[in-house]
Amino acid sequence: MQNGEDIWRLVEAKREEFAELSDRVWGTPELNYAEQRSAAAHAGMLERQGFRITKGVAGIPTAVMGEAGEGGPVIAILGEYDALPGLSQEAGLAEPRPVEGQEGKGHGCGHNLLGAASLLAATAVKDWLAENGIRGRVRYYGCPAEEGGSAKGFMVREGAFDDVDIAICWHPAPFSGVTKPVSLACMEMDFTFTGRSSHAAAAPELGRSALDAVELMNVGVNYMREHMPDGARVHYALQDAGGIAPNVVQGRARVRYLVRGKTLPEMQALVARVKKIAEGAALMTETTVSHQVLSADANLVGNTPLEQAMNANYERLGPPRFDEADKAFAREIQKTLTAEEIDATYRRAGIPPIPGEALCERIVPLDAPEPKSFGSTDVGTVSWVVPTVQARGATYAVGTPGHSWQLTAQGKTPAAHKGLEHVAKVMAGTALDALRDPGLIEKAKADHRARLAETPFVNPIPDDVQPPLSMAGH
Repeated sequence: MQNGEDIWRLVEAKREEFAELSDRVWGTPELNYAEQRSAAAHAGMLERQGFRITKGVAGIPTAVMGEAGEGGPVIAILGEYDALPGLSQEAGLAEPRPVEGQEGKGHGCGHNLLGAASLLAATAVKDWLAENGIRGRVRYYGCPAEEGGSAKGFMVREGAFDDVDIAICWHPAPFSGVTKPVSLACMEMDFTFTGRSSHAAAAPELGRSALDAVELMNVGVNYMREHMPDGARVHYALQDAGGIAPNVVQGRARVRYLVRGKTLPEMQALVARVKKIAEGAALMTETTVSHQVLSADANLVGNTPLEQAMNANYERLGPPRFDEADKAFAREIQKTLTAEEIDATYRRAGIPPIPGEALCERIVPLDAPEPKSFGSTDVGTVSWVVPTVQARGATYAVGTPGHSWQLTAQGKTPAAHKGLEHVAKVMAGTALDALRDPGLIEKAKADHRARLAETPFVNPIPDDVQPPLSMAGH
């Protein structure tokens, strides 16, 4: 492949526009399936840059797609823009201070940066195709509701990626490098217990407590933890305790469970066991139980040819560079962190620590060890139907926990903007390699077929489950 300066130049030319887009999305945080302003901002930028726009992708009002180019292979670059609850925070301040008027919402996972950098990369590829008269199409997918909403899984189910040849994505991080293709398959579901209310003192024998059933279910799942595969995870949160009066036997209660496993079959097996425990709790309390699946993600499927191509772009480009002002603010953020949090960054990245390192100006090697613990992403579901590769881009201080006020505070910094530009160059360069070399796409597809040969894909979202659009942002 060529060294990539032609596509880097196109990224640099529009960096300021997309940094401003990122800041605008940061300033109007919206929760999953309620990202109307963020989706509109991305649609507006797509229109300004000359993309052909499709709104309401897969029937989701806040999903948008822009396409440019003609014929040839289809390269998808995925973006996100949803925020998180409870993480409102003033930008550029190294102490917790919520922003008035944001109702507690904040970009504590950097998705304001994620969408902007992906759209910047797609725009650079669009401009390169036009400049060089090359046949090929680039698509930017603005994907809502990654945070617990599994929107990409619904988009996969509706065929939004059926004609895509390869997909590229990224995520903000404290370091730069190819993302290890490891994540946990997961399913989120509500268990609702229905019993019978009664006066807790005058007639307790007439009541059948739904809250007791929830508590017994939680105890049963906790006993199950000893007998789960290594790396599996189960989390729960009480959604409805049945009321606040202690002198009433609660006739209805609801608990939400998130079950994770290393593979789809492992996750499904754990879900079946959790359902049995819920049924047992209902039996013990003479209540009834129903469950409703809310969302589900598949685990990531790797792709060696694409990972090698992306890593080559990192090596050609070199690491991001930050100035002393960037590092000074990062050190202020680090003062709010523990030594364990900072050490965990290095362990997850598989790189040796550097004492006093505030911002990472290194590329994590492709052969670095896999992380020992990891989360879930709806990119995983895309990776089962399209050869997929992901980048990590250094945009915040070493040690910053995900889903934290510290990460929100760094979402508009000059360092974050530099990381946005750097990773956009990597993604655009990887797309360019695929467009210049059809052999790379064929190798990626062959690798993908081989990985799925023994485990055909089954979307973990049941056919009768729809995106919770009526509950958008709740």
